[in-house]
Amino acid sequence: MEKVVLDATRRTVTGKQVGALRRQGLLPAVLYGHHFDPTPISLDERVASRLLSTMTASSLVTIKLDGKEHAALVREKQRNFIRGNLLHVDFQVVSLTEKIRTKVGIELQGTSPAVKDYNGYVSIGVDELEVECLPQDLPERIVVDISTLANIGDGIYVRDIQLSDKVQILGNPEEVVAVVTFTGEEEEVEEAVTAEEPEIIERGKKEEEEEEEK
Repeated sequence: MEKVVLDATRRTVTGKQVGALRRQGLLPAVLYGHHFDPTPISLDERVASRLLSTMTASSLVTIKLDGKEHAALVREKQRNFIRGNLLHVDFQVVSLTEKIRTKVGIELQGTSPAVKDYNGYVSIGVDELEVECLPQDLPERIVVDISTLANIGDGIYVRDIQLSDKVQILGNPEEVVAVVTFTGEEEEVEEAVTAEEPEIIERGKKEEEEEEEK
């Protein structure tokens, strides 16, 4: 993936006063991480919104601050509920020489023949997996091809997912990722397959930035 660089400046404005920054076309954000003190920053709102629009919680971005580049993950994006525009972004600074553990979302692709030929239903067991790797080897998403699900009862398990040898999948290999059932049985499958609650490795320092935009 092409290297994404965002120019940032330190900011002293916090709390409800950040509304003034937004009106100036700036996006408030925070940098935090291991051996890195939480640092409030601001970004160009238009540039940041464009570059971050397709990035996930496992996307790697370079934050340029005070002439230094910091590799970081996009950990949390807060949006205006009505307008959909970004209000605040949390970036977790990481070391490119130290492995991290984080969860990566699963994206199902393809068409299951069992759905097309037998009116089956693809029930999702888990929608993300925990992995361990170096930050630069972290996949933005895990693509799972469901075109192999040819019959009712066919399933894809964690053990079936193949990633780069640089990425280790953690957790139970027998956990169901997706399974085909008869239409109407999805509720029973969902009760049988329990997914863990998603979590963020670490949240950035919270700020009281709940000013209502007019």
